[in-house]
Amino acid sequence: MNRTARRGGRVIVPAFAVGRTQQLVMILHHLMDEQRIPSIPVYVDSPLAVNATEVFRKHPECYDDEAGAFLTNHDDPFGFGRLRYVRDVNESKALNDLRGPFIVLAASGMCEAGRILHHLRNNISDPRNTVLITGYQAENTLGRKILERHAEVPIFGEPTRLRAEVAVLDELSGHADQGELLEWMRPL
Repeated sequence: MNRTARRGGRVIVPAFAVGRTQQLVMILHHLMDEQRIPSIPVYVDSPLAVNATEVFRKHPECYDDEAGAFLTNHDDPFGFGRLRYVRDVNESKALNDLRGPFIVLAASGMCEAGRILHHLRNNISDPRNTVLITGYQAENTLGRKILERHAEVPIFGEPTRLRAEVAVLDELSGHADQGELLEWMRPL
């Protein structure tokens, strides 16, 4: 986030609409509150993620300890001054005309459909920008090709140069690795 903001670029985050987007919003909120990342605009550009976030807001009794503590210290873990939720297609398209650094979280998490495709098509050729991968990317998906840093990736059937930085947050993955699966099975 800091490197990209210094370059004047955008951080494009393919995010799963349910769970991952809300987790990322809370993390960004926390990091901005602590001034560990710059206070730049954040857009959640996914109607499904917007709807899911409303469900999360209505059920704080389901929060884990971390989210519960966040709620205790803040008014809304899924809302802060620099955050904007985008439902409208025209608002989504308007993000392409913005100047200066910002962050956009958009579905789908593996970059196979949805608004993320438009954000990738408009941003991955610019070396000032960053694509932040925050979840598992299955083989042969666009997300995996970006993760593997292919020189060109197909978006809407057309090869597109990948010149943006690619960063990965494996820590957020909900998938167990081999060691974790063996540890889970050991008692069985």
